[in-house]
Amino acid sequence: MARRHLLLLRNYLTSPPILSFPKPLVHHRHLCHLRRHLCSAGGVPDHLRDRILLLTEKPSDFSASIPDAELREVRDRISLIAVELLSVDDVGDLAGVLEAVSVVELIRRYGSGLAFVELLSRMKSKPQFALEVFNWRRKLVDEGMPMLAEEYSKAISLAGRAKNVDLAASLFYDARVTHGMRSTCLYNALMAAYMYNGYTRKCVSVFEDLKKDPDCNPTIVTYNILLSLFGRSMLVNHMESVLQIIDQSDDLSRNLKTYNTVIAAYVTAWMWDQMESTFRQMETSPIQPDSHTHLLMLRGYAHSGNLERMEETYELVRELVSNHEVHLVRVMICAYCKSSHPDRIKKVEALAKFIPEEEYRPWLNVLMIRVYAQEGLIESMDHFISQAFTRDTMVTTSGIMRSIISGYFQCGAVDRLAMFVRKAEQAGWRICRSLYHCKMVMYGRHNRLEEMHGVLDEMEVYKLNPTKKTYLIMFKAYLKFGRRFEAESVLGMMWKHGFGSPEDAFIV
Repeated sequence: MARRHLLLLRNYLTSPPILSFPKPLVHHRHLCHLRRHLCSAGGVPDHLRDRILLLTEKPSDFSASIPDAELREVRDRISLIAVELLSVDDVGDLAGVLEAVSVVELIRRYGSGLAFVELLSRMKSKPQFALEVFNWRRKLVDEGMPMLAEEYSKAISLAGRAKNVDLAASLFYDARVTHGMRSTCLYNALMAAYMYNGYTRKCVSVFEDLKKDPDCNPTIVTYNILLSLFGRSMLVNHMESVLQIIDQSDDLSRNLKTYNTVIAAYVTAWMWDQMESTFRQMETSPIQPDSHTHLLMLRGYAHSGNLERMEETYELVRELVSNHEVHLVRVMICAYCKSSHPDRIKKVEALAKFIPEEEYRPWLNVLMIRVYAQEGLIESMDHFISQAFTRDTMVTTSGIMRSIISGYFQCGAVDRLAMFVRKAEQAGWRICRSLYHCKMVMYGRHNRLEEMHGVLDEMEVYKLNPTKKTYLIMFKAYLKFGRRFEAESVLGMMWKHGFGSPEDAFIV
């Protein structure tokens, strides 16, 4: 049975996914429980910042025998030490700080590894610094403080976070071969490091090695890593095959990370029905959604345009999203902009207040220009156009340019249009013939016929040859205001360029 299970993962790239299995495939004697997922960015934009640490195990017995008051005290102390270490400018000064703050005493006092693993976790924002601290820790082995598998596991995770998979593999080898450590958490950490950096085959290869190891068994964390590996690659069929293995095992069961990983994969693949069904299944299970689950669902509803469910979910995590998840605020704004919601401007403006100046995104700026143009709100549209010019944001699609033109045209703002065209030309925005045709029409409506004729010279600069429509605009404008001679001249140019003449071109 175990061999059949192994072959499923080994051949995942070359064979179709196996969607049915006879009996439970594997029986594991040991399970490690993944700590409850903290809120993160939901799979997108810094959405991977905590993934590698969340997918690796922490010792389950770290704090079992430590009183709560003492546990809080040591964690507070570790927090202060981490802040001091992270404030160091030169990595070479870390050893001096570590000795000055008596980290050795903490390591001796908590032989379970609590203090040091906690310290490495607090330094994840600077993985290179954390790895240097780990190197310092390894030198203490000669002083009677042997290394623990959990400490190596954390270091392997940090190496993956630093995108140094060679170092991660080297640390794994050192733990397994040099120190003879036998722990599933080491395999899980290396798998996560490979997964995090996109080494799909290597990640599966480590899983195969784990299956062959008589001293270790895969845990639910192991399978969560595989789920994430396939989910991130949008290999949904393979992910679902792994999920079947979990569901058909006597010793494995889905946990919070399992559900969140599967939902994230369906969101990534834009499989909205499967996303929804997984969430409903989770709600009826013993594992209840957390804030991270709701953030994932919020993203999915926004991308799918399900505004009703998006708004319901937003109410559950409003404070978290508004204060900490700016990327989801942008996604919600995008959903409203693409919708026909009657109050979309009101909704957009309410959300836009939560986006700081430093979180400027060119694509969102352009989207705001378009939505205000569609609503005919020229003042607001001009504001975002000015912002785009100031920040050197370029519009390169004709669709956005036509929306802007339409906005000015609906309000009859010919001078604003003329000014916009000049600035767009200077800024290198997409120049299209519609810009100039719209100017000509508006000049013609206001009897500014000389300026209308001057648009031909502007078109020539950008090598935009007049079309039949160009001459028709001029002809009708001259005809409307009784400028018979100029209208006849336009007819002549139309014949000259092979466009014939309009049906109403007969002049008495």
